[in-house]
Parts: sequence; structure tokens; C-alpha cells
Amino acid sequence: MNCNISLCFSLIVMSLMLTITVVPVTADEYEMEVNEYTQPEQEAESAETTPSETELSGEVTIEPLLTDTQVVPESDESIESVEAMASEYIAEPEVPVEMQPFRILDNEISPGTMRRLSWYTSENLAGLTEGIPVLVAHGTSPGPRLCIVAAVHGDELNGIEIVRSLLHELSPVKLSGTVIGVPIVNLYGFRQGSRYLADRRDLNRYFPGRPGGSAASRIAHSFFNSVVVHCDYLIDLHTGSFHRTNLPQIRADLNNEGVLHLTKGFGATVVLQGKGVRGSLRAAAVKAGIPALTLEVGEPMRYQPDEVAHGVKGLRSLLNHLGLVSTFRFWREPQPTYYRSSWVRADNEGILRSIIKLGQSVKVGDLLGTIVDPITNARSEIRSPHNGRVLGMSLNQTMMPGYAAYHIGIRKTEEELVEEDVDDDNATDEDDDDPAESDAGEE
Repeated sequence: MNCNISLCFSLIVMSLMLTITVVPVTADEYEMEVNEYTQPEQEAESAETTPSETELSGEVTIEPLLTDTQVVPESDESIESVEAMASEYIAEPEVPVEMQPFRILDNEISPGTMRRLSWYTSENLAGLTEGIPVLVAHGTSPGPRLCIVAAVHGDELNGIEIVRSLLHELSPVKLSGTVIGVPIVNLYGFRQGSRYLADRRDLNRYFPGRPGGSAASRIAHSFFNSVVVHCDYLIDLHTGSFHRTNLPQIRADLNNEGVLHLTKGFGATVVLQGKGVRGSLRAAAVKAGIPALTLEVGEPMRYQPDEVAHGVKGLRSLLNHLGLVSTFRFWREPQPTYYRSSWVRADNEGILRSIIKLGQSVKVGDLLGTIVDPITNARSEIRSPHNGRVLGMSLNQTMMPGYAAYHIGIRKTEEELVEEDVDDDNATDEDDDDPAESDAGEE
């Protein structure tokens, strides 16, 4: 119908143009008819002569008028080609990835559920023949697998409570990824109130272990291959040891990008650079390609609510940082990072009386504490050899010469760090014999 209307309108325009063009010709012929004789046939021929479409196009360009509602018919092939081109530019909606069940310890955990599993070592040792609890919260959306373990040393209670509190507060249906929590790795040590295994070996010196090694090495091998290898990230919780306490702090190899990424999720927690002693769980995990760090909180053989609260808060912040939970948690600005540390040791025996407090900043020469000999009443002072901050310290106790008393975190400039890396004589105590990871209580 629209096409017919346009055709009629075009014919009307053409007729008007013919009228405008033909009228002068007819007038001229009329004058000629008056002045001289003209044959009727020629007049008729002239009167009936109409301009050609070419002549009209030279004077007026006539185009069909299309309305907004006019539909131009197209062939099926052209329609198909247009649809094909359009499909290239229209992105198809993303199909949600379905969360798959998670397999660990010969069990399958369905999405959106929390399970309590058991890890059994292969060694027939007292306290290790029963199943060691492994808590698994498997989310409903894909995400990373975070492993949080505590009590590799059996006397470190704060870490046990941190894992318990955190895991039992998680809602698997709101989780993107998986959280694996092991509250007590060294169940024998926990039952005996001891840092060590039954054979007096430190389990945190035997990872990743060997199936044919010592008892400690076999236990480490079993745990590493049964649990740790299933994780994308690992957090190992510790406290000080032998009547020493630690300011809440992270021990991490900041030269590893994956580990550095982890440290940025703990909010207001001090960071101390360190690769980790050989045989420690975090060092073995990093070597296996699993970013790992140690979170130190408080002292052994005690449950300390403030330190536990700090650890739980730090891990909640980490869950958000890794995308495991969507709830945003803002926790002040990150604390300073210390690239060096040194333990200040006692030179005399006696009872330590600390003057400085944990976390306090110190300068060279500041008095940290005194040692009083209860037999001779002799007094000796312990003063800081560095500018820095007290990251760990001995509790008031009996000291012997060489005992680690105060752990000082040292701020260094990039130039100073380069000089110390070149000069081996400037290595700190920690670099020398790893006291902070053995008798002084790190990891």
C-alpha cells in the first residue's frame, strides 16, 4: 500500500513538470500558426511530443519518498547474512560455572556444605593412631582453596582457637572457593602439653617429609600429601616458644609474588621478611609452588583472647582479599614491613625483669630489661643495639648466658639492604643460625 501511494505521488510530480515544460512550446507554435502556415500533422506531432526521462532528470531529480514505516523487501540470503553479522557483535550471556564437589582424604564434599573429616598418619604412635580433625567448608561458587593449619607444635593454643573460631563461623553457601582448617596437626604434642613429638623431634623441621624416614619425617610426608597438596594457599599459625611471646606478625618471603599477595590481605599486622627455615611447613609449601606464610600470635601454653581476636580478624580480612567471601572488611592501614630482625641475647644468668613492652619502638642504647642474680644480687642491663621495634620477647623468667631475650625488627633503607646482602659479615643472628625459628620461637 505504501509503495502504491509513493508511485502515485511520483506520477503527479512528473505531470506537473510536464505541464511546466510543455506550455512555452505550445505558445510558440501558436504564434507561428498566426504568422505562417504550419501543417496540422506537424502541430499534432509537436503537441504530443513529451520530454524523455533523461531530459527530465536533467532539470529535476525525482526520487521515491520513503516513510519511516516503509519496509524494503529483501531476499532470504541478505536477511541471513545480516543476522549472521549481528550475531558476531552480540555477546552471549555468560553461563555460570557449576561448582564441582571437592575430593580430599577419600571423601567427596558437596558444594555449599561443611564436613569434618579425619586424617590418619601411617605411624603407630601414641596419640596419632586416632583420626586428626580436618574441617572443610566447600562453597557454592568457584574460588581458591585456602588451607589454615595450627599446632604443628603441640603447645601453641592460640592457633587452635583461631582455626576453630574461623571455620565454625563460615557459611559454605556464601563461600566462593574452599577453606580447609586443621586445628591440631601434632595431636600427640597437644595431649602432652609439649612442643614436640613422642621422639622429641620438632615436626616443623621435617617437611615435606619422606615415606621411609624417621617417624617425624613420615608424619610430615603423610600430612603434606594428604592435605597440603590440595591447597592453593597455606597459612601456618604459630606462637612463641619456651616462655616467649610474639607480637601478632606475619613471617613471609616477600620475594615470592604469590606470598607477597597473601601478606596484603592481613590489614594491620606487622610483616617480617624471611624465607623460613629448611624443613618448615611454609618453606616446603612455597618450594612446592603453594604460596604460604606464618602468622605468629602470642605465647605458648596459654589461650590469649586478644591475640586470638587479632588472628581471626586478620584471616577474615584475608578471605575477602582472596575473593572467598564478598563481605568487605576494612581494617586500617597495613603495618610496617621489616626486612631485618635480630635477637638480643643475655650475657649473664639470673632472673629477667623487662622494662620495655611488646610492640614498643626502641632506639640504640634504650634499656630493654635487667637481669638480677638471686644468689649474688649482681645486676646487668640489656640495651638495644638497634633502632627498631620489639616484635618478640622473653617473659620474665630465669635466663642463662646466650638465651634470646628480645627480638628487634629493624627498618632498613634499600641502600642499607644492598650493602648487607653484599657483606656477609653483616648477617644477623637470624641469618646465622635461625634462632628465631628454633630456640627463640619462630615457627
